[in-house]
Amino acid sequence: MFFQCLFLFTLSGISATWESRYFFFCITVLCYLLILSVNLTLIFRIVLRKSLHEPMYIFLCSLCLNGLYGTAGFYPKFLYDLLHEPQVISYAGCLIQVLVIYSSVLCDISILTVMAYDRFVAICRPLQYHAVMTKTTVTKLTLFSWIAPVLSMTVLVIFSAGLTLCGSEIEKLYCENWAIVRLLSCFPTTLCNVFGYIVILTYLGHVFFILFSYMKLIKTSITSTEDWNKFMQTCTPHLLSLINVTVALLFDTMYSRYGSRDFPQSLRHFLALEFLVVPPLLNPLIYGLKLRKVRNEVFRCIKNKTVKFEN
Repeated sequence: MFFQCLFLFTLSGISATWESRYFFFCITVLCYLLILSVNLTLIFRIVLRKSLHEPMYIFLCSLCLNGLYGTAGFYPKFLYDLLHEPQVISYAGCLIQVLVIYSSVLCDISILTVMAYDRFVAICRPLQYHAVMTKTTVTKLTLFSWIAPVLSMTVLVIFSAGLTLCGSEIEKLYCENWAIVRLLSCFPTTLCNVFGYIVILTYLGHVFFILFSYMKLIKTSITSTEDWNKFMQTCTPHLLSLINVTVALLFDTMYSRYGSRDFPQSLRHFLALEFLVVPPLLNPLIYGLKLRKVRNEVFRCIKNKTVKFEN
């Protein structure tokens, strides 16, 4: 195990001129700064404004924090790789990157699940909402949406760490567990596969719960104009975020399982990076523009800063 810790993985690099790399570096920096700014803006507005200390906004804050957590596992290393040759990562660094990126993906699904439950109670059982969604319940749901994904990926990474490796090249811009377990390990990985499928089925169950809750929400809301307006205002951004994450995961799965060198490199990189770019960027924008209270707070913050700057 000690010698394996000294092992280096080679990541799939960008076959471009140095001029193009500098261009990609600048675009990536701008993208990462934009992700940081939109997520931090929503987080600080929710934390600082007592009027936003409600379950829906607390879960939104958790979603934005998760976006920062997941992207931190990719962007700093990717920016470094753009300016260095070759693109390598240590064995320990690779496992940490797998843990951070993919636990963040599972956290996204968990947080969207508890948000769906919150909307279900708010619309289908409005009189019981405050009795059900107490501070204790919100705390437990928030902890669940973080602890369960991190523990699941930690166990999966521990299983992967015990494998004997016979390869060192990962056909991706970052590390992924699938490449280590199925493509680079020397021996059959039944235990890893079984546990991996358990995790996949568990989070598919989360998705089915979300779909079931939406069926109930639509059935309840369609009979009342007030409930339908509430559904459209608060559930539409949640549904868009769910579609956003689902499409991103499908792209990543397609790349990991079915991607090949026959695909254009630009397409392969797009499939690999979509879920590290689009959800962390669009989720806060979707909620920030759609939810009136959040939108008003953000605009008020921008207005106050503009006035102070002019003075």
